[in-house]
Amino acid sequence: MKLQFAGIRRKSDYSPNQITNDGLIILKTAQELIKLGADYKLYEESDILSGHIDEEVIFSMARGYDALKQLVKLEENGMFIINSSLASINCYRINMVEKLKRAGIPFPNSKVVPTKSNENYKLNDVGERKIWVKRGDVHAVHREDVSLVYGDEELNFLLNEFAHRGIKDTVLQEHIYGDVIKFYSVRDTNFFRWYYVNGNNHYKFDQLRLQELAEKSAQILNLFIYGGDAIISEDGSITLIDVNDWPSFANFRDEASRFIAKIIYEKAVEFSENKKIEEQVIA
Repeated sequence: MKLQFAGIRRKSDYSPNQITNDGLIILKTAQELIKLGADYKLYEESDILSGHIDEEVIFSMARGYDALKQLVKLEENGMFIINSSLASINCYRINMVEKLKRAGIPFPNSKVVPTKSNENYKLNDVGERKIWVKRGDVHAVHREDVSLVYGDEELNFLLNEFAHRGIKDTVLQEHIYGDVIKFYSVRDTNFFRWYYVNGNNHYKFDQLRLQELAEKSAQILNLFIYGGDAIISEDGSITLIDVNDWPSFANFRDEASRFIAKIIYEKAVEFSENKKIEEQVIA
């Protein structure tokens, strides 16, 4: 029987400067699923809260917390979702920082702080001449959500602005010097691509090590479709600074969509077969 998928588009609020690219990657993935013999219906992230999803298998780019909470309930009721809604919640910065550091992934010195606080924070809480101030939940909605600050006054002013915008937690993060690279991958496949964002120095590094760190991070966060950012330092060491659930894959969209559709289809078939076995046992 033909598999029927529901695809959840990402709300535009969570696609800063990537609305078109995020829309295209999920559409291309859906088209590749048709080639594999499946069918699909696309929903908006807002539909999760207001409507009913009939399909039993879901591929989702949702990032809003209310939508993800609803998807968690669907998973608990027996639906299959990839990436899992819990994996997407794992990628919220306050969760990702803790999980990756605890697992030994090379990651910048980071401190989670409440935005509403009487305490005055200082740069040297995590770094030296400059540090990154990042909202603690989704990766970015506005440009200021990830800001490089150079002084204590600027740091605390930005925290106050976050508080006014309803952001509860903030990650203060050490600035790592080096080449910035972006990577994209689909777990359990041989798809792994990367490129320089600002390869000023083109320091030599072990590309297999980068792939290993990315794969390990995906396993820790329970991601299958993912990407991220890393810094290559002068000595060739690699520091991951972000891991994202289902990025746009913009530079590699056509190729990536085939791998994404394949892993979605394979995992859905596995889920359906396991469910049939469970139903037969119960019967």
